[in-house]
Amino acid sequence: MSRLALGTVQFGLPYGIANKEGQVDQISANKLLQVARVNGIDTLDTAIAYGESEACLGKIGTQDFKIITKIPAVPKDCNQAYDWVQEQFNNSLVRLGVSSVKGLLMHRSSQLLGNDGKMLYQSLQELKTTGRVEKIGLSIYSPNELDLIIPSYKIDLVQAPFNLFDHRLSSSGWLKRLKDNNIEVHVRSVFLQGLLLMSAEEIPEKFSPWFELLIKFHKWLQQNNVSAINACLSYPLSFPEIDRVVVGADSVSQLKEIIAATQSTVHNDLPDLNCEDEKLINPANWSSL
Repeated sequence: MSRLALGTVQFGLPYGIANKEGQVDQISANKLLQVARVNGIDTLDTAIAYGESEACLGKIGTQDFKIITKIPAVPKDCNQAYDWVQEQFNNSLVRLGVSSVKGLLMHRSSQLLGNDGKMLYQSLQELKTTGRVEKIGLSIYSPNELDLIIPSYKIDLVQAPFNLFDHRLSSSGWLKRLKDNNIEVHVRSVFLQGLLLMSAEEIPEKFSPWFELLIKFHKWLQQNNVSAINACLSYPLSFPEIDRVVVGADSVSQLKEIIAATQSTVHNDLPDLNCEDEKLINPANWSSL
């Protein structure tokens, strides 16, 4: 069974800095799922906030796949957080055409620490108790978010960014702590939203403050005759604590290339490209560059 999970944000939105194809249409999405299935990928990652992604998956059919979806941020004017979560999730099930999912994550984990935190958690627990959700958890942007949440709430699954430039999940000690607590770990952004797959010539000028780091990466690839996809996947796959590496693909050929790269991972001598500047490692900040 593959440790890859197929991210489906592209099924609902034109996503990724290196995306030249736009939103994946339903025919292409169907083909991507077929390739995933044949190659032992058993997990699909989606979210209510991913545009038409859930509806697209529902139309195609997701037999044989474990689905992870996410509840968006609860609106500020919401008076009944418990009921709101139940309604959002029930609508998800209808769109997906399923009666249960493997995982349900909070897309805005910090809301568990707000006034409605206990009510939100109670609603998630109810979905788990009734068998509609197997695992409840968090989608985080920084391991710091775990410092207050994990001691307060029992969580089954955490999804976090992790890549050659962003080592925070490991360097913070949280990767080991999550495993010690039997919490399933999924990582995303392994290609840094596609930035790490762009050729040196294609990198937008706004990333000039980090050109030295990016060029170091490209030089290493050239000197070692390793593809960017191979290097990017080798890093997270070298950590046995990581259960699934979420990857997105704009085309069947790209997904096949990603799958092929996992057959010959390079675990030794990867370059040290660790960067702690959140302007680079958190794509949510790129619009202000």
